[in-house]
Amino acid sequence: MKVLVTPTSFGPAAKLAPKEKLLAFADEIVYNPQSRPLTEDELIPLLEGCEGYLAGLDFITEKVLSTVKGLRVVSRYGIGCDRVDLEAAKKHGIIVTNTPGANSDAVADLTLGLMLAVARAIPMLDRSTKEGEWKRRTGIELGGKTLGLLGFGMIGKLTARRAAGFGMRIIAYDPYMDEAYAKENDVLSKSLDDVIKESDFVSLHLPLNDATKNIINEETISKMRPGAVVINTSRGGLIDETALYKALDSGHLGGAALDAYEKEPPEAKLPLYQMPNVITTPHTGAHTAEASLNMATMAVDNLIDVLKTGDCPYIVNR
Repeated sequence: MKVLVTPTSFGPAAKLAPKEKLLAFADEIVYNPQSRPLTEDELIPLLEGCEGYLAGLDFITEKVLSTVKGLRVVSRYGIGCDRVDLEAAKKHGIIVTNTPGANSDAVADLTLGLMLAVARAIPMLDRSTKEGEWKRRTGIELGGKTLGLLGFGMIGKLTARRAAGFGMRIIAYDPYMDEAYAKENDVLSKSLDDVIKESDFVSLHLPLNDATKNIINEETISKMRPGAVVINTSRGGLIDETALYKALDSGHLGGAALDAYEKEPPEAKLPLYQMPNVITTPHTGAHTAEASLNMATMAVDNLIDVLKTGDCPYIVNR
């Protein structure tokens, strides 16, 4: 049994208990030779002879799935499957699984951390102080501000709970809104337009699909409050980065914090990423010890269950 493993936090040096379970199950494990998600052309030779594939944020396209032979399962190390061609996988008889809830607390934590970092310019103040300067900058407080959540799944809900502790007013939009949970937790259910217009902080927690691609664009940004801040710990394709740059450069938006990008890794020298009011992190929302263990446990169990029985609780392309 040959298995490809590509998540960077589950590489050869990782010391996670589920890795021992996978090592005991598989005859051969092939690891990601890069420190980033893999392209389709990079995946194809690595998948040769593999029956199982524990997948990071690689681009798992029709070309990949139609070329490789003998692959039975793609076990996503995380919840998002926007880079997996699910229809192609189904057509070729390849089961795709994910790990819902495994990294939700980690991503919610980072979301609040990024909000605070933008509000108080923490990275800039850290750098300047270490360089021997003594610059202060007047920031803003989270208390009393409106947090607008685009997406109210598990991560959105956990972000709302954390933000409530800072005394924020919380509003949310989701096409499949959990109205009962929102009411019980003092979250106001709003339309997409109202969330965009009323929020001081707009935080993205949506999957990337045809309906959500570039949901933050020139038109929606124009409706945002002057000085509003955009936070993205979800998927880069949710934001038109050119429109975001223009709004920040003009002063209409007050800042942004990005953990996901249209291109990953992003082109760091682009003007957007060099702006002092833009904070960037390397798609690291799920990178905590706890989340890594949770995702590894679920992803390994999913892979082994499917290869042994043809089934598991977390199949996403039935």
